Amino acid sequence: MPAIILVALVAALHLYFMALEMFLWDTPYGRRVFRLTPEFSRASKALAANQGLYNGFLAAGLIWGLTLGDAGTSVKGFFLVCVVIAGVYGAATVNRRILWIQAAPAAVALTLLWWQ
Repeated sequence: MPAIILVALVAALHLYFMALEMFLWDTPYGRRVFRLTPEFSRASKALAANQGLYNGFLAAGLIWGLTLGDAGTSVKGFFLVCVVIAGVYGAATVNRRILWIQAAPAAVALTLLWWQ
């Protein structure tokens, strides 16, 4: 049960990331969250929306896995591995905070999923 709760939390986080990147990037709230200037947020809005779409796909995959019950363990595992890889890459190339915000919760969920 703790694995399911954490997988759902990771999915919810990615829905939040999707909303931030696709719809709120160039707003005062989005700029504050990502520490962006108005000029940069305006110039990078389309790139952020594309990135948000990928976060939406990660959330959809995790939600799909959750709907499959025990049969969805492999689906959940696959998408959690994708989240961890994306988080590690983001931490290495963009901002180290991504490791803790994105990769760490997914890694803990993946560990719990393996132990159940």
